Amino acid sequence: MTQVVARRVSRQRVGAIADGVFKVLLAAVCIAGAAPLGRLLGTPAWLMVVSGVALLIGGGVGIGYVRSRPMRTYTRLMVAYDSGWVLAALAGLVMARQGSGAGGEVWMGYQTAAPLAFAALLITAAPASTRR
Repeated sequence: MTQVVARRVSRQRVGAIADGVFKVLLAAVCIAGAAPLGRLLGTPAWLMVVSGVALLIGGGVGIGYVRSRPMRTYTRLMVAYDSGWVLAALAGLVMARQGSGAGGEVWMGYQTAAPLAFAALLITAAPASTRR
C-alpha cells in the first residue's frame, strides 16, 4: 500500500513540475514573440514581455517549491489558476467576438497577474511536513 501512495505523490509532483515547465515555455514564447503575438492578440508588445516575465517567475517558483510544499496546496493553487485562466480566455473570446479589441488585453492581463499571485501564495504556504 505504501508503494501506491508513493507513486501517486510522484505523479502529482510530475504534474506540478509540468505545470511550471509549461509556464516557463509560455513565458519564452511571450517574450521572444512579443511583437507578432501582440499584433495577433491586439495587445502592446510591452504587455507581452511583462506577461512573459510574470509567467517566468510563476513557473520558476512553482518548480523551485515542488519538494517543499504539500501537493494538496499545489493542487488547489493549480485548480484556481487554471479555472481563472479558462474564465479569462472565455471573457477575451467573448469580447473579441463582439468586436472589442480588449479581449487580448484581458487574457494577457490575467497571464500577468495570476502567475505572480500563484508564486506569492506558494511562497507563503506552509512547508510540507518532513515526517515520512
